[in-house]
Amino acid sequence: MYKIETKKNIAENIFLMDVEAPYIAKSALPGQFVIVHSHEKSERIPLTICDFDKTKGTVTLVIQVLGASSKKICEKNQGEYFADITGPLGNPSEFINYSDDELKSKKILFIAGGLGSAPVYPQVKWLGLHNAKPDVIIGAKNKNLMIFENEMKPFAENVFAATDDGSYGFKGLVTDMFEDLINNRGKKYDEVIAIGPMIMMKFVSLTTKKYNIKTTVSLNSIMVDGTGMCGACRVNIGGETKFTCVDGPEFNGHLVDFDEALRRQSMYKNHEYQANCKCI
Repeated sequence: MYKIETKKNIAENIFLMDVEAPYIAKSALPGQFVIVHSHEKSERIPLTICDFDKTKGTVTLVIQVLGASSKKICEKNQGEYFADITGPLGNPSEFINYSDDELKSKKILFIAGGLGSAPVYPQVKWLGLHNAKPDVIIGAKNKNLMIFENEMKPFAENVFAATDDGSYGFKGLVTDMFEDLINNRGKKYDEVIAIGPMIMMKFVSLTTKKYNIKTTVSLNSIMVDGTGMCGACRVNIGGETKFTCVDGPEFNGHLVDFDEALRRQSMYKNHEYQANCKCI
C-alpha cells in the first residue's frame, strides 16, 4: 500500500499527489514512469514521475481527469492509499549520460504542452542542479491551464509562456513561439525536448526538422500495461518497430511515425466512452 501524503488541485481537473514510495524515490531518474493501481482490481495506469524526494521517500505524480480510471485515481484523498505503484520504469532521459562539459556546452530547449509540463519539470530541475540551465516554452490553451511555470524558473535560463487564446504570455502555438525565438530573438539551440499532446509533438518535430535541430519526444501517452506485453504502445521509429514502455518512452522526434501513433492512441476511445458512462 502506498500512502498519499499530499494532494493539491493545481488546475481544472488536474491534481498533484506526493506519494510515499521510498524505494522508487531512491532509484528514480528524469524521464522515467510508474504504473499505478488505485485498487486491487483497477486498470494499470502509467504516469510519468513529476518529481522525487530521496530524503522524504516520496514521488510526485500529476494526474488529469480524462477517463474512468484517472477519475478513480483523482478521487483518492490525502491519507488514503494506492494498492500498488511499480517503478521506476522506462529509460531515463539521454542527457543524464552527458558529461559536465557536454551539459555546459549544449543549449537545450524544452517545449511543454498542457500536462506535458509535469514530466518536463524533473528534467529541467535535473539540468538546473547540474549547472546547465535550459530554456523552456510552456504552452496551454489559456492562463488557467498553465502549470509548473513558477516551479521551473529557478532551474531554467528562461521560461516562456504561450497561450492559444493570448490570455497570458505569447499568443499562439508553441511552434509559433519557437520560431519567434529563432527568427526574431536570435536564439540558437542544439537540442529540443518536447513533451505534450501527440499532435503537438508531431508539429514541433516537423518545425525543428526545418532547422536541423535534434529533437526528442516522449510517447508515454500511448502506454497501457507498461511492460511491453500488451503491444498497445508499438511505434514505428525510423522504420523499426519499438515499444514505448520498454524501448522509450523518449525517441528521436524526427524518426517517429506520428500518424501511426495517433491512430494507435485512438484505439480505446470507444472502450473509454463506455467506461465513463458506467461511472456517471
